[in-house]
Amino acid sequence: MKIKYFSSRLWIFILLIHAFSYGFFMLLPISQASGQEIRAKVSSPAYDLTLKGLLSHTVREVGVKDIKSLDSYQILDSRELKEFQVSHIPGGKWVGYDDFNMERIEKLGLDKNKPVLLYCSVGYRSEKIGEKLKAAGFKEVCNLYGGIFEWVNEGKPLVDGQGKPTEKVHAYDKLWGSWVKKGEKVYEK
Repeated sequence: MKIKYFSSRLWIFILLIHAFSYGFFMLLPISQASGQEIRAKVSSPAYDLTLKGLLSHTVREVGVKDIKSLDSYQILDSRELKEFQVSHIPGGKWVGYDDFNMERIEKLGLDKNKPVLLYCSVGYRSEKIGEKLKAAGFKEVCNLYGGIFEWVNEGKPLVDGQGKPTEKVHAYDKLWGSWVKKGEKVYEK
């Protein structure tokens, strides 16, 4: 019991030191690649702090609450296939992360002039894929700030691999899964 308590406190201490060292306590506004201040938010201040330190902010960030309709986006899921099959955002297409390649994007027939909304669990993997799409000429690439975890926390719908509504969300692992507050956490499938 003491080891678990110590390791969780150590993890929090390391996170705080990391945040201080990069100036992420919002003492100064953080800018995105566009030069505009980050406005996307998540519901938890602690999760927000974690994301501000984790992400590079090189891809425009969009908060769950900022999305009025998914219809205006080409939605791409940059998680692993097993995560996607547990659940994904309706209309989302799987593109992967570890084995991502532009051929998969070309096969989807995406329009480089239509907005792309990328997501993963928290936003790190989708940000990296977003950087690749921007380099490939996609004009408007957006990263869902807080990822599918924040999507679930805001009570938004999910579908499983067969397109049926589900409450399940792949929580990646126990540490990252701690940010999932709603839905049914799944760790492996």
